[in-house]
Amino acid sequence: MKNYTVTVNGNVYQVTVEEGTTSGVVQKAAPVPAAAPAAAPAPAAAPAASGAQGGTPVTASVPGKIVKIDAPAGTSVKAGDPIVTLEAMKMEIPVVAPKDGTVASVEVSVGAAVENGDLLATMN
Repeated sequence: MKNYTVTVNGNVYQVTVEEGTTSGVVQKAAPVPAAAPAAAPAPAAAPAASGAQGGTPVTASVPGKIVKIDAPAGTSVKAGDPIVTLEAMKMEIPVVAPKDGTVASVEVSVGAAVENGDLLATMN
């Protein structure tokens, strides 16, 4: 028997798998209370506060990884211009400006993993 700790959607599970079988049958899976997932949303709330300070928030529409910053802070953009590019399911997806304006801040860096709804940038 092998014991593993698996995290699925922020929930931590202790899983025991029987060795020597090819079926991969789970013998038991029980949720494990963990302090780390409860603490994880706090950093996501901090960037959201900067978007609430009068700027227009630009958020991720899908979970993925940031692969390019197209418009750094201070860049003037038109509605539809890409601000950041994220990779999801092996596709590059541009996250575009919702309106004409200036990028006030970029809240992510290249290589960062983001979830649906995470704040990527703010615009003025």
